[in-house]
Amino acid sequence: MKALVDLFPVVAFFGTYMVFGQDIYLATKVLMAATALQIAYLLVRRQTLTFMHKAVAVIAFGLGGLALVLHNPLFIKWKPTVANWLIAGVFLGSQYYGEKTMVERMFDQVAQLDARNWRKLNWAWVIFSVFLGALNLYVVYSFSEVVWVKFKLFGLIGLSFAFAVAQMIWIFSKSQREQPDPADSSGAQ
Repeated sequence: MKALVDLFPVVAFFGTYMVFGQDIYLATKVLMAATALQIAYLLVRRQTLTFMHKAVAVIAFGLGGLALVLHNPLFIKWKPTVANWLIAGVFLGSQYYGEKTMVERMFDQVAQLDARNWRKLNWAWVIFSVFLGALNLYVVYSFSEVVWVKFKLFGLIGLSFAFAVAQMIWIFSKSQREQPDPADSSGAQ
């Protein structure tokens, strides 16, 4: 259910664009409205409004508003890049500030890794987020708007899903290796 709520604005943007004559400005308005509905839903359900929910909402309203006011679709096309580079910045900053990296804060209830592996995983998030932002710009400037809209939904989300699966496999493999062997603590002398 959480994934549906998180993806709602992107899916609403895509659906509006594809169904209503490939109107990027109408799709941007729907994206902004869907983002407001997403935030309202989370608040009404008393669910946690994460930093990323807030940041993405600000980016959507800011860049969406600029796209509408200046009648320039490049502003909304930059939204995934700005969001991903913000994510990269947050993860990078967590390497140097605070006791735990951002990825450790997200997954420390799921896995036990040593500090070196948490840092490796955190760097993977930084690199992946920078890559996604750059890839979005490549698609924006190299392909048609229709291709970019499809890429925004299927490409970015597909790559993110693949990254998440690879990350979970990596965490599981490292977490298994770092846990003590029960045979070692059997009390044999």
